[in-house]
Amino acid sequence: MPEGDTVFHTAAVLDDALTGKTLTRCDIRVPRYAGVDLTGQRVDEVISRGKHLFIRVGQASIHSHLKMEGSWRVGSPARRDPLDHRVRIILEAGPVRALGIDLGVLEVLERHRDGEAVAHLGPDLLGPDWDPAAALANLLADPDRPLAAALLDQRVLAGIGNVYCNELCFVVGRLPTSPVAALADPARLVARAREMLWANRLRWARCTTGDTRPGRQLWVYGPAGKPCRRCGTRVESDSGGGRVSFWCVACQR
Repeated sequence: MPEGDTVFHTAAVLDDALTGKTLTRCDIRVPRYAGVDLTGQRVDEVISRGKHLFIRVGQASIHSHLKMEGSWRVGSPARRDPLDHRVRIILEAGPVRALGIDLGVLEVLERHRDGEAVAHLGPDLLGPDWDPAAALANLLADPDRPLAAALLDQRVLAGIGNVYCNELCFVVGRLPTSPVAALADPARLVARAREMLWANRLRWARCTTGDTRPGRQLWVYGPAGKPCRRCGTRVESDSGGGRVSFWCVACQR
């Protein structure tokens, strides 16, 4: 599931592959931007902001959001593999080809105004301007709000998705439905959120337990009914509200 760490890693891969190179092909398969051709323009940088990704090319900025199923793949145009019908954009720069697949959002913005697309976001957990004090203030602004809802709100702090939301609730010993006011140390939660995403920012196999062995990477997120890794109690789950929550009734209050 793409969350802030996945997008950060994706941006790093694209930045390494494309930055400094001139586009030799630009094929955007979204009707509104189908006429946009950035061929001949130089890629200056690829950056992430929360769950958003920007490829800055000349005076334009290609903005994408992976949503639930999207991805970017880097390869070679020399390969003759048939293109996936879900491909929304093809960028080539000499020996490099980047494919944007099943992207939830894809648009081309004026580069000097691309920040407006993410102006609503809270502090970016993986950003160079990360501000824990601002994130904490945002979190505490509505003390009666359910903890999970606050963590998933990108206006509070940017980058947390459902996996990290559930794992963070477990780590601080609170149910996802607990109010923010129930946190004994909200600053610790903000710090742990940063630590979790930072530790995973350059790897695809996400780990929150410190044990990277298969099947041991996450505390509670995963198949319902499995035993809690800390106490062995059955992990409960609920899919209400469109998102699945996982919790241990013994470890979380």
